[in-house]
Amino acid sequence: MMTWSTIMLPNANSPIMEQMIFFHDHSMIILVLITILISYMMINIMCNKFTNRFLLEGQDIETIWTVLPAIMLIFIALPSLRLLYLMEESFEPSMTIKVIGHQWYWSYEYADFNLNFDSFMIPQSEMDLNSFRLLDVDNRLVIPFNVNTRLLVTSADVIHAWTVPSLGVKVDAVPGRLNQLSTIANRPGLFFGQCSEICGANHSFMPIALEVTSINNFMNWVKNMA
Repeated sequence: MMTWSTIMLPNANSPIMEQMIFFHDHSMIILVLITILISYMMINIMCNKFTNRFLLEGQDIETIWTVLPAIMLIFIALPSLRLLYLMEESFEPSMTIKVIGHQWYWSYEYADFNLNFDSFMIPQSEMDLNSFRLLDVDNRLVIPFNVNTRLLVTSADVIHAWTVPSLGVKVDAVPGRLNQLSTIANRPGLFFGQCSEICGANHSFMPIALEVTSINNFMNWVKNMA
């Protein structure tokens, strides 16, 4: 879940986000090792009186600092390419939801249930005591967990971006274009996101509230909304 003043990534709630966190840790290990190696070389050169003894002309050194970065880039690129292909993989969806961005709110259409509604941020003057400031909405997007859900994302005016960090999801909502993504929520809970594309004066005030629940609760919610 998201916590205040965190400096790390949020807890993963989808297989893709789990893989993204693993890739982040993998890349950070390589970057830390590179930083340590470069720092050691710089300190060693600054403290060595024979600075130019081996650096004026050294075929072996030039070979090493050409081949070694290439190998490190391969170790970063291969997991990255695998993750990119996994993100674009589209399995047979159990449910399809259309997401439409507006200035400055979201609209959701459940194609399988003939259900649609708008989602506006709750103003601070209308919030309850324990509500989430600038994040909670009047109508949350509700999906069941462990169900493959397809989202079709577009926009009615300018470019937006539908983003939920806990799911590892960020999709551009472009007018006249339909972008697609598939996601699976691992566990129930309440997850927040925001528009990640500057879209006008109230860009910061069109949050996304995603409620993940059981299939039974989801079907009861659909009946109440119909």
